[in-house]
Amino acid sequence: MTDHLTENEVLVAIPGLTRTRLLAFVESELIIPLRRENAGDQVHVFRRVDCARLHLLCELTDGLELDETALGIVITLIDQLHATRKDLLAIARAVDGEPPDVRARIGSAIVGFQR
Repeated sequence: MTDHLTENEVLVAIPGLTRTRLLAFVESELIIPLRRENAGDQVHVFRRVDCARLHLLCELTDGLELDETALGIVITLIDQLHATRKDLLAIARAVDGEPPDVRARIGSAIVGFQR
């Protein structure tokens, strides 16, 4: 798989993805592909992360039979979870750079909040 795929390449690569479904995902902004010019026309170009997201959207739609509204809610929650994980990793790295006494105080404070 190259870094960027055309619409046709994405349709071949992702089981259950139809052109109609792909366009619906793009129109509802569940997926936001890059736009490139090709022979004077604007075309969608999909990154690897877009393909992974499209695969997930198809699995959620088919496997859980989610309608467009429910799919939007679920994917928003997944996006928030990923953002929170990224934030927590940044905090953990920052704490890891602190002296042992500071890390110990932070650890104690976290334990205190969990009770």
